[in-house]
Amino acid sequence: MFGKIVYISGSVAHISIPQGTPVSMDLLNMHVVFEDGERKVLGEVEDVSKEIIKVHFLGVIEDGRFVGGVLRKPTLEANIRMVTEEELNLITGADDGGNFKLGFSPLYNDKPIYVDINEICSNHMAIFGNTGSGKSYGVASFIQSLFYNEGFNPYRANYMIFDAYGEYHNAFERLAEVNPNYQFKYYTTNKQDKNGELLCIPLWLLDIDDFALLLQAEKHSQLQIIEKMIKLARIISADTVESVRFKNHLIAKAILDTLYTNQTASSKRNDIFTIIAGCQTNQFNLEAPIEGVGYTRKFRECFTIDRSGEFTESVLITQYITSFIDDSLDNYEAPNDYAFDLNILQKALDFTLISDGFLRNEKLYDEAVTLKVRLHSIAISDSAAFFNYPNYVDLKGYVASLVAKNNRKSQIINFNLEDTDDRLSKTIVKIYCKMLFNFTKRLQNRGAVPFHILLEESHRYVQNDSDNFLLGYNIFERIAKEGRKFGLILNLVSQRPVELSETVISQISNFLIFKMTHPRDLEYIKKMLPNMSAEIMEKQKSLQPGMCVAFGRAFKVPMIIKMPLPNPAPHSSNVNVLSVWQGR
Repeated sequence: MFGKIVYISGSVAHISIPQGTPVSMDLLNMHVVFEDGERKVLGEVEDVSKEIIKVHFLGVIEDGRFVGGVLRKPTLEANIRMVTEEELNLITGADDGGNFKLGFSPLYNDKPIYVDINEICSNHMAIFGNTGSGKSYGVASFIQSLFYNEGFNPYRANYMIFDAYGEYHNAFERLAEVNPNYQFKYYTTNKQDKNGELLCIPLWLLDIDDFALLLQAEKHSQLQIIEKMIKLARIISADTVESVRFKNHLIAKAILDTLYTNQTASSKRNDIFTIIAGCQTNQFNLEAPIEGVGYTRKFRECFTIDRSGEFTESVLITQYITSFIDDSLDNYEAPNDYAFDLNILQKALDFTLISDGFLRNEKLYDEAVTLKVRLHSIAISDSAAFFNYPNYVDLKGYVASLVAKNNRKSQIINFNLEDTDDRLSKTIVKIYCKMLFNFTKRLQNRGAVPFHILLEESHRYVQNDSDNFLLGYNIFERIAKEGRKFGLILNLVSQRPVELSETVISQISNFLIFKMTHPRDLEYIKKMLPNMSAEIMEKQKSLQPGMCVAFGRAFKVPMIIKMPLPNPAPHSSNVNVLSVWQGR
């Protein structure tokens, strides 16, 4: 079948076809070996014509193993033959304790393809493909293959699936039937969904950056406001004698500052009543009694204006207010082990608005009011339930609760986000990813508790957005660059890779590319991935549904893989219009 090498151009050998030799087009993508003395070079057929077969060099076979890359090309006199079964096993992998069966080779009679678990599960991975290419089936098949494998028991695995459309519940809900040691846990954003727990995040575990994302902060000055809000929320939630003193101290200072302005008495009264309306205590409210010498006035009555345009009880007001001011309270910090909800957070923001001169700074006040409006819109929306956590828990306890079910560990945790809008979904995913990053980073034994974050429709979250400007980092980019050493692994699933962060893509080590046709996505992948050769690009264009081109650290050579059908399958198929129309 093969003649002699006519010439070698770069990493491609052009081989003649002996006259009269029948050539089958089935040679495409098949592997051949160049024998040059004791040296063996592995290649892959990339093009077949009537006279020439083009073979791309992949690597060398030496000492019973395959090594990628070819420094010394075979000579023109090298003998060329099809790869043997034994040689093929070097690149398709073997069934041993460190490997699992990923799929089958459609080129070699469905020969099983085994992948090193560490190489594919200890590195970030991306799964790309058009709608209908079998991408979701491939994801379900991949995870099922890991857990259905009889050779090992990944009991301590933690797969966090952020599911944009609720597709994967069906694929994993019966995980315990495969092995009673396994459990599947399901969180949902749909209050009517009785299959799982309502997603709920403890607000006190959020830091300045998290609230900046939640409240859509746009300016660095708003971070200062958020920082003060969080501090006051902890103080208010403590509800101790010290916290009451601190609140009265803040109100008193704000009122005193207002009294010392050059405004008219009427304007001062309006501002003071506004302060009281937003920040009330037993000592500071409009009906609070104020003791004078031999008489008592209600707080609001002290602000009657006389004919000279002054408050009739200005001395009494000043004495009463200054009695609550204690400058030693300016540095008061409440303990961190108090829970707070959205209502307390709103009160904290109200107190923030009257502190540190915000009332006198129109620009800062307007920026704070913007945050207040956004916080209030969350508090009165259906989304408020996602932040109404019932009791105090620290980060370690909360992460433990995410994987716990019936006092046992769950290995696959599915977050169904289909009932939230894109903005809130993105924020929730970022908050969870940051929590897991902080959790894994603080572990005493690095990598002791690995987490795999699988982002379905990842182009909705992993974007080139404003985080770097506002916060100085993007959590997905930080995980992509640092997460592997802490055991935090990203798995991106997307039909629009062109919308993904370039920094994150550059850190991906393994790829499963299902059929893609959009020229912008193809060009983007080719530009971003140095090992995305023209041959791989051509391969993926002709893929059937359920097949992918796999390449990266876990694969000896780029391979076409037919993924087994998942059982059960995810709910990702198209609607059966014919059946619905006919009422079947």
